[in-house]
Order: sequence, then C-alpha cells, then structure tokens
Amino acid sequence: MNKKYLLLLMAALFMVLLAACGGSDAEDEGTDNAETENTDSSSGDSAEGEGTSLEGTITMAGSTSVQPLSEELAAAFMDIHPDTRLEVSGGGSGAGVTAAQSNAADFGAVSREIKEEETGIEAVVIAIDGIAIIAHPDNPVADIALEDVSKIFSGEVTNWSEVGGDDQDIVVVSREEGSGTRGAFTDIVLDGEDTLVESALIHNSTGGVLEAVASDPNAIGYASTGSMSDSVKGLAVDGVEPTDENIKSGDYKVSRPFNYVTNEDEELSELAQAFLDFVLSEEGQSVVEDNGFISVN
Repeated sequence: MNKKYLLLLMAALFMVLLAACGGSDAEDEGTDNAETENTDSSSGDSAEGEGTSLEGTITMAGSTSVQPLSEELAAAFMDIHPDTRLEVSGGGSGAGVTAAQSNAADFGAVSREIKEEETGIEAVVIAIDGIAIIAHPDNPVADIALEDVSKIFSGEVTNWSEVGGDDQDIVVVSREEGSGTRGAFTDIVLDGEDTLVESALIHNSTGGVLEAVASDPNAIGYASTGSMSDSVKGLAVDGVEPTDENIKSGDYKVSRPFNYVTNEDEELSELAQAFLDFVLSEEGQSVVEDNGFISVN
C-alpha cells in the first residue's frame, strides 16, 4: 500500500469517528434537556397543589333562628371555595347541642346561653341577636313594661286594656319547647321559669310566630330582631326600642348570643376551621350585619 493511499484511509476513518462522537454528544444533550423539563413539570404540579381551594362538606344542625344566617354565611363561604358544600338544617337549639355532643354534625347552632348541664361542647359566639316583643301593626300599644310582658306570657294579664290597649283578649303566641328563642325569652322575661300560659299558641319556627301575629290584631309574640318583617311591629320595652344601637349598648334588655358549638374532644377539620375563621372574619361579620344581626367584632 503506497503512502498516499494510507493517508487517505486514515483521514476517512477520522471523519467517521468524529461524526460518531458528535451524535453521542447530541443524544446526551437531548437527555439532559428532557430531564430538566420533567423536573420543571413536577415542580409545576406541586405549586398547583398548594394553591388548590378547599373541598368537602360541612354539616350544621340546630336553632331555626340561627339557620337563615348560617345559610347566608354558607353561601358566602362557598362563593370563595366553590368545591365545598355546607348542609344547614334546623331542629332547635337543643338539637344543636346534641348534634355537637354526638358528632352528628360539625357544628351545632344554639341561639341562647349555653346551660351549665350542657357539657362536652365548646361554644363560639358568632353574632348577637335581640328578641323583639311583637304585635300586630294595628295594635295601639307601642311601649310595654318588661314586667307586663312577663305577666302576659304567664297568664296574669289577659286583656290588652290592662296594658293600655283596646278591650280585647290577648292571644299569646310562643315557640315550642327546646327552641333557643323560647329558652332565651324564658331566661330574660320569665326569670328562668317556663310558666307559659297554657292557652298559648305554639309554633315550631320563627316564621310561624311571625305569621300568627301578623294575622291576628290581638296577638302578641316574640321573635329575633334579625328576622323581623313589616308584617309585625316590635314593641318598645320599658321605653327602649329593639334597635341594633340599643341592643349593642345594652339598653334593650331582651337579647341573646348566637353560638356555634362543637365537640370539645374532637379537633375541627381543616375545612370546618376555615369556615369558622371566615364567620369571625371581617367579611363574615359583614354578612352578620347585612342580615340584621349584631357583629361580635
């Protein structure tokens, strides 16, 4: 083999080797790029997970006086966290305590002070509510003494003429036993003794009481100030109107707390705690005020 031919052969082999090395480097570079992209993708998934909104279901049972407010708070919370669901039911304050004690619901709603014998629960006041003494709009009585309210509901006073009204028999309308509104009314007006007159008409909801009083010019009842409508009028008690300002100041004496109660032995879920935090926040308390109740902030 001559020298010229040998040089040509060596040059050809060098070009083949050079091409092979270049392809290997390109493949290695491509592999490095793919690994970086996978890492970035994983990082993106993690960031998305951290930003995911709350999801799940919260259950609540208890006071029918608190129920409409709870539904409004639930709607506002679900607007912020659309993957959540809040199921709100009534049953009365006693049922709310039982639901919390037995873990049958995340929250029990109680529209009165917690009784000493109601153990095993923790209570958080979410709003303050006044209890209006209500009469038909056509009733001439506009102001009544707290002592006279007590006498009417216990049956000692039976005619409107005895308290400055027309000569008409008084029709007493009340809530059922176990109602938080009735419990608070009993504590404040009847000195804790449930001496309700036997002839009283009993209704199982605030709406029922409002409707009964609105349909009878001689009726008297009581209802949450936050549930009041133009179909009835709230009487001044001892000269003090049942307004928010008078309830906040303490001048209007017939008022009560709205509580959410939970089982004291069970830690709230992340979702339930988030809802409670929302209720007590500035935004949640704005919902409280928008619905005619008094903020706790």
